[in-house]
Amino acid sequence: MTIEHAVVEIKRKPWGSNDLLPWSDAATNDGPVGELWFQRPDVAATETVLLFKLVFTTEPLSIQVHPDDAFARSIGLANGKTEAWYILSAAPGARVAVGLQYPLSSVEFRTAIADGSIASIVRWNQVRKGDVIFVPAGTIHAIGADIVLAEIQQRSDATFRLFDYGRQRDLHIEKAIAAANPGPAEGQSPSEKLIEGRTVLSVNHHFVLEQLDFLPGSVWTLDAPIETWILIIEGGARIGSTKMSLGNAVFLNADHAEIEVGPNGLKALLAYSGPNVNSGGLNEASTTGANTARSRAPAVQTAPEHTLPKISEARTWSL
Repeated sequence: MTIEHAVVEIKRKPWGSNDLLPWSDAATNDGPVGELWFQRPDVAATETVLLFKLVFTTEPLSIQVHPDDAFARSIGLANGKTEAWYILSAAPGARVAVGLQYPLSSVEFRTAIADGSIASIVRWNQVRKGDVIFVPAGTIHAIGADIVLAEIQQRSDATFRLFDYGRQRDLHIEKAIAAANPGPAEGQSPSEKLIEGRTVLSVNHHFVLEQLDFLPGSVWTLDAPIETWILIIEGGARIGSTKMSLGNAVFLNADHAEIEVGPNGLKALLAYSGPNVNSGGLNEASTTGANTARSRAPAVQTAPEHTLPKISEARTWSL
C-alpha cells in the first residue's frame, strides 16, 4: 500500500526554459530546463510503469517518433512509448505537430528526412490551454516553442529524431523509418464525463487520463488499486496526510486516499494504468459550502490507442 508525494527530477534540454514559474522553483542556473519528471521519493522503490512529467519549451523540439512495444523489444528495449499531452499554457500562435499532411512512400519519406522538408510536411496546428493531444507510438510529431504541457507516457526514453533544426545532436534515421507511420494522423473522439467533476480525456491500452474539477471544500475518496498519479494544475488539496499545491504530484498504488479540496477549489490530472477506466474509484464523500462538484473540463477525447487527436473545446484539427 503506497501514497507518496512525488519528487522532481530535472532534465536540462537545449530547447528548455529558464522560467519554470508558477509550476516549479527548481534552479535553472546550470542551463535551461526542458522537463521535470515526477518520481517516487525512494530511489530503491519499484520503477513505475508510467511517467508523468512537465515539459517547458522556448524553441521547437525535434521532429521525432517513438517505437511501439513490438519494435522496441526487437531492438532490446523494455517497451515502446505512447503518450498524451495536456496543454497548461501556450503563447499566441504556439503549435504542435501530429502526423503528416499526406502519406509518403518509403522513398519520399527518406528524401524528406535527408533534405529537411519533413519539418514542413508534418501537420502543424495551433494549441491553447486545456487542449489534449494523444500521440500513439509510431506517430511522427513535434512540440513547438513557448508551450508548457503535462505529459503522461509509458516509462521509456526511446525517441528517434528525424530532424533537429541544425542542433548538434544525433539523428536516428533508420530506427525512425522502421518505427514510423509516415502518414496523416487520425481523429480522436470527444471526452466522456463520468460524474460531475470527473472527465475522461484519453483511454488506451497503456493508460487512462482524466481531468478532475472539484469545488472548494468538497471531500472525495479515491481508491487506487493500480499505479495512479495525481498532478495539481489549479488550486490545491490535502491528499491523504499531504498538502498539495500547484505543480505537485502524488503517487498511489494499491491504496486509497481522502482528497480534501482547499478554499480555491481543485483542478487536477488523474492518470493510471490502462486499459480500463476506474469508474467507481472516485466518489464525493461530502462538501462544505457547495452541494456538488461541477465539471469545467473542456471537450477533449476518449480514444483507443490507434487514434490521434482533435482539439478540445469543440476545436478540431482537419486531419
